[in-house]
Amino acid sequence: MFNFSRKDTEFFDLFVENAKFFHLGAVMLDSLIKDPNKSLEQIEEILGLESAADEINEKIINKLNLSFITPIDREDIYAIAGELANGVDMLQGALQRIIMYHAGHSTKRSPDLTKLLVDGTNELVKAFKLLSDVKKNQREILDAVHKISDYESQGDLIYRAEIGILFDDAAEAAREHGASRAVIHLIKWKDILEDVEDALDHTKKVSDMIRGVVMKYA
Repeated sequence: MFNFSRKDTEFFDLFVENAKFFHLGAVMLDSLIKDPNKSLEQIEEILGLESAADEINEKIINKLNLSFITPIDREDIYAIAGELANGVDMLQGALQRIIMYHAGHSTKRSPDLTKLLVDGTNELVKAFKLLSDVKKNQREILDAVHKISDYESQGDLIYRAEIGILFDDAAEAAREHGASRAVIHLIKWKDILEDVEDALDHTKKVSDMIRGVVMKYA
């Protein structure tokens, strides 16, 4: 019943496209965290990311409005499309913040956090590619969902540890060199780390929606 013909899979194909934008944003963020000097080189690509994802989201909404019968519940399509777009928006904001703040070198484990985000968004792409044949691919989809949950849990631990280190380092730097520079560094990287952590949480939110579709239709 839920193995869809090619003409019925356009929603899933569009989900995959926006999941790929989410993943691309994560890759770009990972690259900038590792080397902030790349930010000016990537500015046009960064600015185009949200616009490209919005175009895909608009296609999904337009198709939804024109479709009498949909392969999964209309509210699920609308919700998934919206949350994928929100994920791209979040990464766009994080990328722009790094540029705007002239953030400089990252905290020690920031690359570990962005690596989890890259891996999590990659698993989202895999899951969406499998979703059009949900019954056949149930196990693989749920495996991807489980990995994303693990990445999010690992990210929580890294995030909390890094925030603690930031405050400790700021206190020590303030004693040695004065408060202003230490406080500015703390504010910059606290905001950036929060952005990365929020995006990683969002991958789990989207994966939970995928799990919901699997539970309905597998």
